[in-house]
Amino acid sequence: MIRYTFEQITRIRWYQVVLFFALQTSNGFAQGNRVLERNTVGWYTYNGDHKLASRWELHTEYQWRRIDLIRSWQQSLARVGLVYKLADRVKVSGGYTLFVTYPYGNYPSANAGVPKPEHRIYEDISLADTFGRLKLTHRFRLEQRWIGQSSDTNPRDIADWEYQHRARYQIAATFPLRGSTIDDGEFYLNAFDELFISFGRNVGNNVFNQNRISGGLGYQIRDNFRLEFNYFSRILQHAEPEPVTKKPIFDIDTGFRLNVDYDLDFRARK
Repeated sequence: MIRYTFEQITRIRWYQVVLFFALQTSNGFAQGNRVLERNTVGWYTYNGDHKLASRWELHTEYQWRRIDLIRSWQQSLARVGLVYKLADRVKVSGGYTLFVTYPYGNYPSANAGVPKPEHRIYEDISLADTFGRLKLTHRFRLEQRWIGQSSDTNPRDIADWEYQHRARYQIAATFPLRGSTIDDGEFYLNAFDELFISFGRNVGNNVFNQNRISGGLGYQIRDNFRLEFNYFSRILQHAEPEPVTKKPIFDIDTGFRLNVDYDLDFRARK
């Protein structure tokens, strides 16, 4: 039988409150006086944390985001960073992201029908927690964003870069389906919820930027190689309202997320 301390029970209830309000927010945005843009998406992602030393890792990531499951572009994200292990449960990291949004849907946020580039610098801290077989990870991230603004004469030329700030909080969970740990050749459950809040003088109507919820099944091939197939849902508010009605525009993206985690060890062999 799994026994919890009073402190653990208190933390579990706090997580439940966070997830409850995230779900209520998601439900609330699907109705009311706003314009909804619905998309069926397929997000194909890769993540790797490659060991450089006992406490240092190199993070690499790519996300290939598609509309109509795979038919056309939605977004492209490439990220690289350094991770430092402060303690068994605590990691800090920072790095660079190249992000591109392509024209899609009835209310594209791209620049006059051409892809919109964005450069980001990020810093984050991750905290791991365990409750019996359940492992939780909290990630708090700050982003500094430079969003490309098209020239009036030629949309493909970037005339300026708009600077914004964004804060993100993600809670992620994994749960082994056999035994107390996830071992090679075994399936597991995984899920996450992430809230994005924009701030700063250049932020428009979308202080609430977006929320993502995902959950599904994972399979560990080896301790450094995992595959995950998840249901995925995202709510994203556009910075600008609908031009005629001036109502806020929300993207409602639903589909799946296929993720590959593959980590390498670059430390010198003895």
